[in-house]
Amino acid sequence: MAAPAPSRIDALAAPRPVPVVATAANPAATSLALLATDAGAVLLASWLGVSLWSLVNPGVNMSHYFHLGLSLALFLGAYLAFGLYAPAGLGPVEELRRLVLATVLVALVLSAAVFLAKAGATYSRGAFVVSGALISLLVPAARAALRAACAPRAWWGVPVLILGAGTTGRLLVGKLRAQPELGFKPVACLDDDPARHGECAGVPVPGPLSLAPRLAEAAGIRHLVAAMPGVERKRLVAILERYAAQFSSIIVIPNLFGVASLWVTPHDLGGFLGLELRQNLLGLANRFVKRLVDLILASLLGLLALPVLAVAAIWIRRVSPGPVFYSQQREGKNGSRIVVRKLRTMRLNSDEILTGHLEASPSAREEWTRYFKLRDDPRVLPRIGHWLRRTSLDELPQLWSVLRGEMSLVGPRPFPAYHLDQFEPEFRALRSQVRPGLTGLWQVAARSNGDLEVQRELDTYYIRNWSLWLELHILARTLAVVLRARGAY
Repeated sequence: MAAPAPSRIDALAAPRPVPVVATAANPAATSLALLATDAGAVLLASWLGVSLWSLVNPGVNMSHYFHLGLSLALFLGAYLAFGLYAPAGLGPVEELRRLVLATVLVALVLSAAVFLAKAGATYSRGAFVVSGALISLLVPAARAALRAACAPRAWWGVPVLILGAGTTGRLLVGKLRAQPELGFKPVACLDDDPARHGECAGVPVPGPLSLAPRLAEAAGIRHLVAAMPGVERKRLVAILERYAAQFSSIIVIPNLFGVASLWVTPHDLGGFLGLELRQNLLGLANRFVKRLVDLILASLLGLLALPVLAVAAIWIRRVSPGPVFYSQQREGKNGSRIVVRKLRTMRLNSDEILTGHLEASPSAREEWTRYFKLRDDPRVLPRIGHWLRRTSLDELPQLWSVLRGEMSLVGPRPFPAYHLDQFEPEFRALRSQVRPGLTGLWQVAARSNGDLEVQRELDTYYIRNWSLWLELHILARTLAVVLRARGAY
């Protein structure tokens, strides 16, 4: 006799099978890779520091520093205490801040130990200081190289489960997949709306939110992101409390799009959660620090740039007789008019060439409308023009504008009027609050591939999230993109 068919009630009561999701991300391997990279960078920087200081103080003997185990353990222990071996969630700016602070702390401890032990004749405090400075440079550089090589690989980071497959969830998945160096590898989204089941920005959506506990247990997922800013507060709290036991880390995306995200400080206001948002770039002390950094670095870079400017000037004159520099009025801080100078990379009749080219090529006209740049620009001088634009060295004359206080090393670029006219008045008012920059977050993150929307997003992020660490991060990335000479045209 055939078994009776299961009723609809039995089918609804039966537990939904746990879907299979790919979770190749290995948090332990990621942390160990960071640890090994730090150890190698610390040892190399220590050796270089002692070797360089021995040129200043011949009494410093390299043999005294062969036993670096204790100092290495101190550095790695400090990095561990500062949370630098978390496999995910630590942005590059915050990582730089923690690395420098931890390195300075250990260098001071080692120098103080030498002083208190009266071992100055054996160990040099100068060697410790120089080594500490090199460690502050080499460790972040080594970590950046490690992430560039390993972050795109499946094993890097931690698997993340995302609640919500709507607009916010889709945007979040896209951001995390585009920035694997953050370490969050989305493996699945869950949503109670059956219409959203299937796929979300390339990530599977196997079912409703109720699958989260069993999916976490089956796949070993310990990180959860709730990307449902539109959900009613009471329901969101209930969801988070229900899943708190299964996930060691739960991140909630609030309904605060466009708000500064770097230096947000949580506060307990009598049992209420308050978020303190600081407009760092408007503070008098921060503006003083930024200006001091501009003066020091622009002076040093200006001296180093003189030979490059001389060679480029001679080359430009040989290829295209005429002025070496190109000047144009742009909008500065508070809407003031400033003169921005560049090494000339285009032919003298560039406007006529551009007009004719755009009229003859609809695809070029579309590209110009979106980016205000052309990948194959007929106006650019052969060889020297392309090289200067790829490396951004045509911007070097603007160091003089930085010293004059009309520009800053880092900030929103001073766009021409026809470019600014494409932005809404609110964004133009925001960017006019700060000095325009020789480089900026948009230049190092997107280069010439960033359209108007990307430019607006990244400039807004920089202005609202400014800090000295973000400034140093952008300057370091600027050096890297200049050396690689890629992404600009």
